[in-house]
Amino acid sequence: MSPEPDGAAEALAHGTATLYEASGLDCALDPAIRPAWPGARLAGPAYPVTLHPADNLPLHRMLERISPGEVAVVDAGGAPHGFWGEVLAVAAQVRGVAGLVIDGGVRDVDRLAELGFPVFSRWISVRRTAKHDPGRLGVPAVVGGVPVRHGDLVVGDTDGVVVLPRDEVAATLDSARRRVAKEADYLRRIRDGEATMDLYGFRDGAEAP
Repeated sequence: MSPEPDGAAEALAHGTATLYEASGLDCALDPAIRPAWPGARLAGPAYPVTLHPADNLPLHRMLERISPGEVAVVDAGGAPHGFWGEVLAVAAQVRGVAGLVIDGGVRDVDRLAELGFPVFSRWISVRRTAKHDPGRLGVPAVVGGVPVRHGDLVVGDTDGVVVLPRDEVAATLDSARRRVAKEADYLRRIRDGEATMDLYGFRDGAEAP
């Protein structure tokens, strides 16, 4: 598998909002999963991980298996524990990991920001974790309500996180390009004074004020 699938950089440039609309898929993770630090952005093939509640041993195991350029996408059951921090982030950077998306908590966020390691999480939490259960690595998972398979394209930015199935990436990017061009034309017309009610054809049948 290529560490960076065709289109990852372009997908990140388009942004998650455009990708979500262009895909026509229910591909957006729960909006409670947010950047752990301002400006975090990521894109790359997903490496799914499923944790036992409050146990982060699988994340240590994952770092021996994940490929450079991949994004760890982790189902931690939404638990408010600090599954990930500075030590794992440094280890991930050495491995070439592109980032982390976790339906759970992380800590050491100031250090994550200083390291420039992109993380998206449901919680910021100092609560400790156990290290007993091996978890499930590289097999399909459901994270933030969205199915994730190894190699799907995950993109995260300020607006949230989307996961595009591998076989939908090319079509989504093609649709995104058309959408960007159309919106550029709309913005030009709005700046020229055209009303959005007319631009989108909402005038016909709209109730009078």
